[in-house]
Amino acid sequence: MPLMVTATHEASHRLFQEHPEALAPVFEALGLPPPAKADFHELSPDATEIRPVERRADTVLMFEPDMGEHFVLAVEAQTKKDPEKARNWAYYVSYLRAKYDLPVLLVAVCRDPSTAEWAMGPFDCVVGPWTTQVTRPFVLGPQTVPEVTDEAVVAQQPALAALSAIVHSQSKRASAILEAVARGLVSFEPSVTEYWFEVVEVGLESTPARDNWRKLMQNVVTHFPGHGTLFEEKYLEGKSEGKAEGKAEDILRVLTVRGVPVSDDVRNHVTACTDLDTLTTWFDRSLTVSRAEDLFSAEEDDPAAS
Repeated sequence: MPLMVTATHEASHRLFQEHPEALAPVFEALGLPPPAKADFHELSPDATEIRPVERRADTVLMFEPDMGEHFVLAVEAQTKKDPEKARNWAYYVSYLRAKYDLPVLLVAVCRDPSTAEWAMGPFDCVVGPWTTQVTRPFVLGPQTVPEVTDEAVVAQQPALAALSAIVHSQSKRASAILEAVARGLVSFEPSVTEYWFEVVEVGLESTPARDNWRKLMQNVVTHFPGHGTLFEEKYLEGKSEGKAEGKAEDILRVLTVRGVPVSDDVRNHVTACTDLDTLTTWFDRSLTVSRAEDLFSAEEDDPAAS
């Protein structure tokens, strides 16, 4: 059965695919210079071979700086302890190592402190006294990602700030972090602010912090369709209102072209309606009615009589 991709996994994928500079804590811990986006390019996350087995890492990146070691990064969002996933991680690493003939760094992103501690491993493949393979992910979680509470840091490193808001969503300082990140993100151009606000909201899936974050958000266009973010709700609501207005105009235009008199009461009744199904019914009737008042069903109050 194919693996279900959660909103948290999608947020992780988008974050590291489009902004690998969020991996700064990893590079700092490894003693490497801060990562630059130009040094990365995305690889296929599909680690499936001929057998029909679904194995996908969230994000697979090739790190190829002009100078220094090249290696492959496999980034995984992990929301709970999962022994099966630990076995899959060993597969990801060995497969990518063989395919690209490069060292592989596995990074696990965890919000829950206990899951983060578990994800550090090591996960051993042992026969008797002999260890054949050891998998040790680098975990980006509450223990390794800084708590970003400085708006200046948010403005300079929005990817790191978004990651901080997500992985610390269950900490005691979650509210302070979210407030600082929200204030810092507002300093960008509106489209940039909108994007980062949604990255954080999607990453906060199934946490109490998500409601707090939604209160900090503004009315902007969606970048993550299908996840019911506040931006998406407002955007779709706006689109629906726009369609309703257009449908109401079509009804009144048809009546006018057909020479059917339209009173102010009828006009107001039509333009005040926001239900597309009702407006569609009225539009169909507008093609044949001899009186504008006949648009409305018998159960409705006649607007001309009010």
